[in-house]
Amino acid sequence: MAPEKIIIDTDPGVDDILALLLALSASAEEIELLLVSLTFGNIDVENCLRNAVSLFHVLEKELAWRKDNGKPLGYESLRKCKPVVAVGAEQPLGEQILMADYFHGIDGLGGVHTKAPHFTPEELFRHLFHSPSASSTQIPPENPVALPHEALFTPSSSPAYLEILSQLKNNPPHTVTIVAVGPLTNLALAAAHDPETFLLAKEVVIMSGTIDMEGNVTPNAEFNSYADAVAAARVFALTSPLPKSTLPPCTSLKAYPEHLPSKLKLTIFPLDITTMHLLNEAEFNSVTDTLREEGSPLAQWSHVFIHATFRKMESLYAAEAGSAEKRIQDVDISLHDPLCVWYMITKHVAGWKAIEDRDIRVDSTGQWTRGMYVVDRRTRKKPTLEEMGGAEEVEGDCDGWLHPLWGNRIRQMVQSPDRDGFGKEMIRRIFL
Repeated sequence: MAPEKIIIDTDPGVDDILALLLALSASAEEIELLLVSLTFGNIDVENCLRNAVSLFHVLEKELAWRKDNGKPLGYESLRKCKPVVAVGAEQPLGEQILMADYFHGIDGLGGVHTKAPHFTPEELFRHLFHSPSASSTQIPPENPVALPHEALFTPSSSPAYLEILSQLKNNPPHTVTIVAVGPLTNLALAAAHDPETFLLAKEVVIMSGTIDMEGNVTPNAEFNSYADAVAAARVFALTSPLPKSTLPPCTSLKAYPEHLPSKLKLTIFPLDITTMHLLNEAEFNSVTDTLREEGSPLAQWSHVFIHATFRKMESLYAAEAGSAEKRIQDVDISLHDPLCVWYMITKHVAGWKAIEDRDIRVDSTGQWTRGMYVVDRRTRKKPTLEEMGGAEEVEGDCDGWLHPLWGNRIRQMVQSPDRDGFGKEMIRRIFL
């Protein structure tokens, strides 16, 4: 079976790094990671780049350590295909920037670069990457350092949205899936620049939004959808038979062409499903404690930011319960981003369930509802085109919620094959 070719668009915080590790540790028959495209989100793109380069630096050390100690190397996907890394958007299309450093730390990884600086490479090769804006342009060093031959990634001097389009052009149509686990700015820019090429994607899989659960940054919105609601709305519109029916107003990007070759296949993993997939601290320690003592660079590096996240969750639990006491085995992390990668690895396994063709729209202008996923909870029947008899609107229906051609067509994942076992399996794959 041919591997799933994927692009991961990410803002590397803690669960983003776990998602990347899960993809890179897959077998060569499961995943071929073509591109890691970076966007602002949890942190600014400068820290995103530092975290991404550090990840590959640590994996170089890990593979050398495993070889020296006679352990299985693993990471077949990475060893067979070195992904491209591209730097992308540094701010949203239409809103004030919001970052999640209150949760992930200033560097996005719980302070790992100050707590364990020996795992941060001295050279980040910034001069080899695209600089997002003139104000942040890097001055080339007098003696630029070349990327070592053994490096596990290839830097791109193109902005992420162009690199995404390049990957879609250079592979057969409908063979590359984009897995987006941050704000959708890079995807919106790619779609605006060349919608026909963007629609060559096999599928777009995103961790974003919430339908029936409360939000995690506002009562109604999840972080990724809130961080760039305009971008999310524009990407969602490509699933519609009539994209202009859900395009957000007041955006600097041009409208899509009247006639497009196809609709986008968009699969969403909202908080409703991701929150229920957990990594327990005791389970994490049971796998990694011995490895840390033996000298595993990956286990030692990961321990810093994973445990910082557990401590953050512990403080949040304590604040809600009104007590500082919390048993270690009760503390867990929701595996939001890794679940999207797990879907790509196991989508052929029975047990995945989805609601198909759901009209989910993103509020990009509301004062209190920015980034909210809006669905029609009314029970009114949607007429067919024949039943409409040529009428342009359904009587008594505002904004075209009942019009058969208006609205988005989103695939919402609602169930995975093994909710309770996913965290254990992820840790096993990454560390063993």
